[in-house]
Amino acid sequence: MRLSRIVGGCTALQSLYHHISWKPTGKQQQTLAAEVRLSGIGLHSGAAATARLFPAMAGEGRYFVAFGRSRIPATIEYAVNSPLCTTLCRGGVRVRTVEHLLSALEACGVDNCRIEIEGGEEVPILDGSAKHWVEAIGHAGMCEATDFSGNTKEKMAPVICDPKYVCRGDTFIIALPSSKFHITYGINFPKVPAIGCQWFSCSVDAYTYSKQIASSRSFCIYEEIEHMRNAGLIQGGSIENAIVCSALSGWLNGPLRFCNEPCRHKILDLIGDFSLFAQNGHQGFPFSHLIAYKMYRLSVVNFSVTFPAALLSDFPAIIISFIIKL
Repeated sequence: MRLSRIVGGCTALQSLYHHISWKPTGKQQQTLAAEVRLSGIGLHSGAAATARLFPAMAGEGRYFVAFGRSRIPATIEYAVNSPLCTTLCRGGVRVRTVEHLLSALEACGVDNCRIEIEGGEEVPILDGSAKHWVEAIGHAGMCEATDFSGNTKEKMAPVICDPKYVCRGDTFIIALPSSKFHITYGINFPKVPAIGCQWFSCSVDAYTYSKQIASSRSFCIYEEIEHMRNAGLIQGGSIENAIVCSALSGWLNGPLRFCNEPCRHKILDLIGDFSLFAQNGHQGFPFSHLIAYKMYRLSVVNFSVTFPAALLSDFPAIIISFIIKL
């Protein structure tokens, strides 16, 4: 649960996607060694649902099978605008709230996976984080994926070759060339003092993700809940799958798992959204240092993707200090 989302900002990701190249990683594509099955309720529908994850062949990539028939690749071409969640749609069939599951698959290195959704069109929200997905993937284990001929395939990764940015007002994401995966994220809720302005920065690998990112939960503002429910959203939302903060009273269902858990959760979401860069079993998250600020306010209109030096004068001082340290 969040104020708004970049995908509803899929156009922003598409802007960056057109400016990447690909390079070999020296690693072979991976898949699950066994089935993963988790059940729960959908955040927005409130309906009971089960997600079943199966091994897939090299080159198939990650894809959803909805209603037992429609195959929807988890790639950016199929991302559509939707409120408060990431939605994929193909041929009129959609699957919603895919970001936490895709985030876990991307971070854990599951490159090829068949995902079947039973009981509706929404991935179960579980506890509002990616923790249970990561644990289930770890329990199932992973192995090299092979194609129909029994051959493995080398995994490629997207690369940002030149600095790029996408912005609107003071909301932005910068992609800087880097030899590793790094994210710096900032959020700002000045009218909700218990959240306020938060930052978190980390290199992204499977271990760091599992320890520092995966268990951070979705969050929402208590005063906005009635409005969202009246709009037909978060029908399955509860204190069991989100942390709730009041502008007046602070956190209503603490304690937090991290002092900056909301900010860390936005990184979790961002990794899920960038997983949509994946193609044919190749990696989604790019070799880059991504610096994002207030992404929950980004809308899908007229994005810029150049990087004029004058833009730095409009950035918060803390962002400039991060760039100087690179």
